[in-house]
Amino acid sequence: MTHVDERAEKAGETGQGSTPERQLWTAGNGRSRRRTVTYADAGVSIHAGEQAVELLRTKVHRTHRPEVMGDIGGFAGLFKLDLKKYKSPILASSTDGVGTKLAIAQAMGIHDTVGIDLVAMVVDDLVACGAEPLFLLDYIACGEVVPDRVAEIGAGIADGCRYAGCALLGGETAEHPGVMRPDEYDISGTGVGVVEEDAILGRDRVEVGDVVIALRSSGLHSNGYSLVRHVLLGAGRMRLDSVIDEFGKQRTLGEELLTPTRIYAKDCLDLIKESEVHAFAHVTGGGIPGNLVRVLPEHLDAVVDRATWRPQPIFELVRTKGRIEDSEMESTFNMGIGMLTVVSAEDADRTLAFLAGRGVDAWQVGEVIEGTGTVQMVGSHTRG
Repeated sequence: MTHVDERAEKAGETGQGSTPERQLWTAGNGRSRRRTVTYADAGVSIHAGEQAVELLRTKVHRTHRPEVMGDIGGFAGLFKLDLKKYKSPILASSTDGVGTKLAIAQAMGIHDTVGIDLVAMVVDDLVACGAEPLFLLDYIACGEVVPDRVAEIGAGIADGCRYAGCALLGGETAEHPGVMRPDEYDISGTGVGVVEEDAILGRDRVEVGDVVIALRSSGLHSNGYSLVRHVLLGAGRMRLDSVIDEFGKQRTLGEELLTPTRIYAKDCLDLIKESEVHAFAHVTGGGIPGNLVRVLPEHLDAVVDRATWRPQPIFELVRTKGRIEDSEMESTFNMGIGMLTVVSAEDADRTLAFLAGRGVDAWQVGEVIEGTGTVQMVGSHTRG
C-alpha cells in the first residue's frame, strides 16, 4: 500500500529552491500529461478491504441464524423476523464501542479478543430489558487496512456473536489514512433484539423484598481503561509484559488487561424462562451503583453488601498503584460483578442453582427495600 503524504514529499526533496521532478505520461493523442492519482496513492486500498472480507467469510457464516437472508456483499443485511413467534414484538437496539482497551490490543499486537468485548457491550445491554439479540452490525475504522489484522478483529466479533446467539449481519471497514496512524483502529457495533411487549424487564417490575444476585465478571471488562492506563502504564511505569504474581499462572499485565468481557446473554435469556426475573443491570461505566440505580423505582432502594464478594486482584492493583478512593473505584469499574439480576425472594435459590448449573459464579449480593431510588453500598471487601 502506498501513502501519498510520505512518498510525494520524498520525491520532491530536490533541494531548496529547486523544482520537483514530475512523472509524465503520454496519452493516446501524444500530449504530455501528469500521471493520474489513484485511491491507493491517497492511502486507501480497495483490494485490501476485499481481501479482509474474504478472510472473514467463513467466520461470519457460522454466526448466521435461520432468519438471515442473502450473503456477504449486499448493500444491506437482510433478516426475516418470524412474526408468528410473537404476539406483540418490540424491537430493542443498542450501540457501543470498546474504548481505550483498544490501545492495549494495539500495543500488544493482539487483535482477536476486542471483538468479543464489543459484542458483549452491545448484546448484554439488549438483554437487560429482556430482549433476545437477533443481529449485530460492526464498524471498523483504521489507518491502514491490513487484511490479516482486520480479519483477526472480525473473527473476535464473530466469536462474540456466536456466544451470544446472534447473527453478524453486516458491517463496514473504513480506511482513514492521514487521520489515524497505520497501526491504529477503532471499532463500534450496533445490535438489534426483540422482546414481547408484556415481557419487557425493568424498574416497573421491581418490588420490596426482591433479591439482588450478582454474576461475576471476567475482570475489568471494557470500562475505565483510560484510568487504568494512566495509573499502571503512565504514572506506575509498569510494562505490559510484566508477570504479576497475584494474577497466577505466569500471567502478564497485558494478558490480564486483554481478558475478554464475559457475555451473559444466553445465561440471562434462559434464566428468564426458569425464574421470576424482574430486572437485569449490565454493570459497565458507572459501576454497580450507577447501573443498578437505573432499574430502581423512585420509592425503592437497593442495598448491596460488599462483604459478600472479593474483587479480582486487578482491581486492587489499580487502586493501590493509583491511590484511588473507594468511591472513585466503584463509580468507574465493575469491581468483579458484570451483571446484576433482581428476582423475587421466592426464586432466589432457584436462580442461584440454575446459574451454578451453567458454570456461572453467582451469589446473593443484596436486597430491595423501601427508599428513594438509590443504591446503598454497605460493608467492606475482603482484601489482602
